Amino acid sequence: MPVSMSDDRFEELVGDALDLIPPELTRAIDNVVVLIEPRNPEDPHLLGLYHGIALTERDSHYGGALPDTVTIYREPILELCADEAEVVEEVAITVIHEIAHYFGIDEDRLHQLGWG
Repeated sequence: MPVSMSDDRFEELVGDALDLIPPELTRAIDNVVVLIEPRNPEDPHLLGLYHGIALTERDSHYGGALPDTVTIYREPILELCADEAEVVEEVAITVIHEIAHYFGIDEDRLHQLGWG
């Protein structure tokens, strides 16, 4: 049974997870929007998604690009977790995981680091 949680509380948890990012990395984040959506229509079990051009791949032609997006999918996270404490942990892992893609860290490395 999914955890019941208000949209406002879930948004607060995403904000709290963003606050876990060290300030020196936060200062390096530019042109990124964090969104919360109910579910990814193409992959309904997906917890989060980074869409954009990783910082490590940006070059002189990057200027004027639309913002990158980090989307956190609320419903699959709530379905995966048994209680609010698990939601807090899963939101943090998902947010850090997707922001790491912005910095050019791939799936294999994230799993090695424990953020998979």
